[in-house]
Amino acid sequence: MTTIKDSVVLVTGGSRGLGKALVEELYERGAAKVYATARDPRSVTHPDAVPLALEVTDPASVAAVAARTPDVTVLINNAGISLGAHSLLDAPLDDVRREFETNFYGPLLVTRALVPVIERNGGGHLLNVHSVLSWLGIAGSYSATKAALWSQTNSLRLELRPRGIEVTGLHVGYIDTDMTSGIDAPKSDARDVAALALDGVEAGAHEVLADDLTRSVKAGLSGDLAALYPQLAL
Repeated sequence: MTTIKDSVVLVTGGSRGLGKALVEELYERGAAKVYATARDPRSVTHPDAVPLALEVTDPASVAAVAARTPDVTVLINNAGISLGAHSLLDAPLDDVRREFETNFYGPLLVTRALVPVIERNGGGHLLNVHSVLSWLGIAGSYSATKAALWSQTNSLRLELRPRGIEVTGLHVGYIDTDMTSGIDAPKSDARDVAALALDGVEAGAHEVLADDLTRSVKAGLSGDLAALYPQLAL
């Protein structure tokens, strides 16, 4: 069981949106230290956070951050991008590759670098931020990257358990952040999602389903695909 109080946490993409809300919630729960990464560390605004420059697709950048965070016990892989590559047939292949580099390989690089640190510190926790689109292929390569990350998380959960590291996957629909500012749909408050995610970490949950849409879609995976994709029933 992981306790946030007195823990040392690294949050990727910790300067805005859900990442910023996670940093705030971590300090509310008594975290001893929170490293908040961003491409530009000057964008990290929490007064107590330790800002670090990180490009998750760059192995040298990841290695440098791991070297500067020898006390981490909890890793939150939150950084991600969406380039709007909704058509797997027509979107620029470079955009598809870039989304996979950031959303799948990025978390893997960071996890591989930080697992030895967490293990040396007696074990801890990994939280990966997924999406309802892990299970709903309506967003082209973004959906594919999140589905791949979900599978990565499930595999890591098995690999890391014997090493004293628990793994939680967070799934959620739209969150009211800069990334979704142009989308007209119901959105969850970032701080509410952050609280649910950390509740799951402290409870040792394998997965956190943060809204009704996500719970509905997850339940629908056991049914006929036409229930999730009505166009297939036409």
